[in-house]
Amino acid sequence: MSISSWTNSFSEDPQTAEPPSEGEKGGPARWDTRQEIAESANCELQCGVEMSGEVGTRAPPSEWVTLVVDNIRFTVDPGIFTAHPDTMLARMFGSARQHNFTRPNEKGEFEIAEGISGSVFRVVLDYYRTGVLRCPDGVSVLELREACDYLCINFDCNTITCRDLSALLHELSNDGARRQFEGFLQELVLPVMVSSAQGGERECHMVVLTDEDTVDWDQEHPPPMGEEYSQIVYSTKLYRFFKYIENREVAKALLKERGLKNIRIGIEGYPTCKEKVKRRPGGRSEVIYNYVQRPFIHLSWEKEEGKSRHVDFQCVRSKSVPNVVGGGGGGTPYSHAPHHPPQVDELDRLNGPSLRLPPSEIQDGDL
Repeated sequence: MSISSWTNSFSEDPQTAEPPSEGEKGGPARWDTRQEIAESANCELQCGVEMSGEVGTRAPPSEWVTLVVDNIRFTVDPGIFTAHPDTMLARMFGSARQHNFTRPNEKGEFEIAEGISGSVFRVVLDYYRTGVLRCPDGVSVLELREACDYLCINFDCNTITCRDLSALLHELSNDGARRQFEGFLQELVLPVMVSSAQGGERECHMVVLTDEDTVDWDQEHPPPMGEEYSQIVYSTKLYRFFKYIENREVAKALLKERGLKNIRIGIEGYPTCKEKVKRRPGGRSEVIYNYVQRPFIHLSWEKEEGKSRHVDFQCVRSKSVPNVVGGGGGGTPYSHAPHHPPQVDELDRLNGPSLRLPPSEIQDGDL
């Protein structure tokens, strides 16, 4: 391990610590071991500064800082963080430290990197010495990736080495897909959305066709599924981009970050040209279209989408149902049906307004 970590038992300065008395059980052996650990750590940390090109002397142990990550204490020389000044740790314990950017707790320790495990933080500290993040067994590439994003450490093929190449390439593909779709969004998708918005629409459905696809519809018999409302984007590159489901998930996440809603990205059949025409009885013609599987994007920027789909239903008297109580002019089989007063619940009699019934209908229990 390149950066030595220890608990409170090694919180004192190893250069000035007094060895325990010989009568103490295991005293001399324990002090020698602590001294060797301190000298080894000093040597490794100093090597890390020299390898990074920094010129200067190692900070005295009194200026070292104790970092608490995942309930594990790491005592390090803050000078190693200057090897990568654009990272979070360099900003926290570099020149900005004098502006109280980071404050210690009551023990003088700095509790940082919440949510990052101690094993991952050891890899991060080793990065400041060697410039490489070596993913050990038991640590996933995704976990290391999240730590790099949190600590502002560059995550690419030049800084990461691991045995699981599939996981590493997956993360690198996500980065590449995000950068690529940002360009597609600005050049291809956004102009179509603007065109729909200028027409008063608040949602857009676009189909991605290849540069070689052609659309030839019969004007008298267009496709019956409403494809005429779809916008078409001709781009073979965007078509190949959406071929992978992982890229579609990256695109959905990016569109959601940009404030769009009701995002759906998938593959659907789209009619390109008519294949044949069938004559139905009665002289009616039916056009059979050729469908191709192409990606689609559906999204919305509607603010009051809930209210737009709300319908107020009013209780109106239906004219199609005959009046079963009152007699009609021509008479119906139900015109002479006996009249029954509405049944009233006992609670309604007690709490509600009094119901006026004929004297013959009043029972003794109702008084």
